[in-house]
Amino acid sequence: MSHQIWMNGDLVNHEDAKVSVLTHALHYGTSVFEGVRAYETPDGGSAVFRHADHIDRLYRSAALYHMEIPFTKDEIRQATFDTITASGLKSCYIRPLVFRGAGPMGLYPLDCPVEVIIAVWAWGAYLGDEGKVNGVRAKVSSWRRISSDALIPTAKAGGQYLNSILAKIEADKAGYEEAILLDSNGYVNEGTGENLFLVKDGVVHTPGFANDILEGINRAAAIEILRDQGYEVVERNIARGELYRADEIFMTGTAAELTPIREVDDLPVGDGTRGPITTEIQAIFEDALHGRSERYAHWLDKVPAAVS
Repeated sequence: MSHQIWMNGDLVNHEDAKVSVLTHALHYGTSVFEGVRAYETPDGGSAVFRHADHIDRLYRSAALYHMEIPFTKDEIRQATFDTITASGLKSCYIRPLVFRGAGPMGLYPLDCPVEVIIAVWAWGAYLGDEGKVNGVRAKVSSWRRISSDALIPTAKAGGQYLNSILAKIEADKAGYEEAILLDSNGYVNEGTGENLFLVKDGVVHTPGFANDILEGINRAAAIEILRDQGYEVVERNIARGELYRADEIFMTGTAAELTPIREVDDLPVGDGTRGPITTEIQAIFEDALHGRSERYAHWLDKVPAAVS
């Protein structure tokens, strides 16, 4: 973890980044956040992947939960750069968090102040580097993904992740690396923190927004890469049984990056190894993340060099 955290406009030491135990978000989950990554680039610098898209989604999530962020988007962008520079890290995971602070206790949140922090830390692939190469084992969870008639799945809100936490614990206790959630109608939805893609007969299929998925930024990048490579990408309802007939399955997310699934419910996906389309797209995606692709260079927001 970085020694300094940006909190409400200032960089403070990690041990001084404190909140009250009566913080509204601590009691009721009133927070929204982003998962962002910066990567070291070939010139020795650092760049944030799809930074503007992440900031835009942070503001959309906050607005959906009636939180007005007390900083401009440009200020959040600069604060992210400052936090990365202060950390001394070239590659890092970035966590902006917007939350309701201490105020009147009770469910009504609008009289509680809106606070913002940005933290960074060194964090490898969420499901492991080995998982990115060999794939991970997943199970279909007994827990259904929250639906849009109960909460707002398109918002990246803290309290909503209790849903993913239950599925993650269930999968782990059963001996799997990841869970796959179905939506309220029984169609394939997403992982605990990743969007899903299935490959069958050369066509790529992925759940759409009617399935109450999160609007994944790495999902959008993968779709663009797939279409640029000439693959047909179909967004549609996917039945659970299609998971067991897929030639390839992979997940995308900021934490997981692009990770194949080699088994679902103890049944091999394809031949049980990373498939050719997954391998091709993953290589292009990795080049884009690390600044090795001219075609997708516009996805990178370079961190200004520190002034000594």
